[in-house]
Amino acid sequence: MTKIAIIGSGLIGRAWATIFASHGFEVAMHDPVPDVAKAARAHIGRNLRELAGHGLVDDPAAALKRIRLASGLADALAGAALAQESGPETVETKRALFAEMDRLAPKSCILASSTSFIVASVFSEGLPGRHRCLVAHPVNPPHLVPIVELAPASWTDPKVVERARKLYEKAGQVPITLRKESPGFVLNRLQAVLLAEAFRIVGAGICSPKDLDKTIRDGLGLRWSFMGPFETIELNAPGGIPDYAARYAPSLEAMVKQSEGVPAFTPDATAKIMAEWAEPQNPERVKRLSDWRDRRLAALKAHKRRQTRKPN
Repeated sequence: MTKIAIIGSGLIGRAWATIFASHGFEVAMHDPVPDVAKAARAHIGRNLRELAGHGLVDDPAAALKRIRLASGLADALAGAALAQESGPETVETKRALFAEMDRLAPKSCILASSTSFIVASVFSEGLPGRHRCLVAHPVNPPHLVPIVELAPASWTDPKVVERARKLYEKAGQVPITLRKESPGFVLNRLQAVLLAEAFRIVGAGICSPKDLDKTIRDGLGLRWSFMGPFETIELNAPGGIPDYAARYAPSLEAMVKQSEGVPAFTPDATAKIMAEWAEPQNPERVKRLSDWRDRRLAALKAHKRRQTRKPN
């Protein structure tokens, strides 16, 4: 079995262990806090059982057996084909951890970070093995949302990126490759623009926060659950994408210009959102809704797996 090292067993590390173990990989988990790693393994067991309930995992008990708690970083990395780092989101931590990983991991081991915003060149520059370092950014929760953004540094070996892509595909993920480094990568950049406009719309009194969520949930989100924005506009004009751009570019540009230079995440906009958001903001509610979200995502993932591919 191909061995995967999971470095850090928090929310994202647990999900990565779930992904790889459920697809036949041998997983070694390391966390500097032993009790955190032990709790993570129990959490992964629940993840696997829930996925099995949706038909997404055949044998959750066997998958869990493929996960072991490493005695240390060196033990986790021994014989690994890929090390997936999911530690604290600070440059200093990434630099120190990748230096240790580069020193201890087999020379053939790919070193990948789950970071959401820090580009690979920042923490890999100066490492002897910098050619094997890249970002593999997942989306929360990774075991239910399969996209993973492969973001190499300029010095990352293309063959390493290709090997990484094949490993993630074998683990049931949907990897994309960035052709150049970009803070926030692709998904976070798109999400930031949508969130900023949502704050502006509610802050300007155009609609309520609940109605804005409905617009995504029961509007754009339905299309976007199986089609991307380019695929969407291809169907919105008889001549496809060029026709759409020719017809609607002036109107779209005018709307975009309305937001240029307008602050989005302001205290005033936040206050207007919360004035109409009656639900309490506390960890208990977040946990309850997160569990509900995960069940819905698992059902959607199972549904999408059963569907045939769209025609060309």
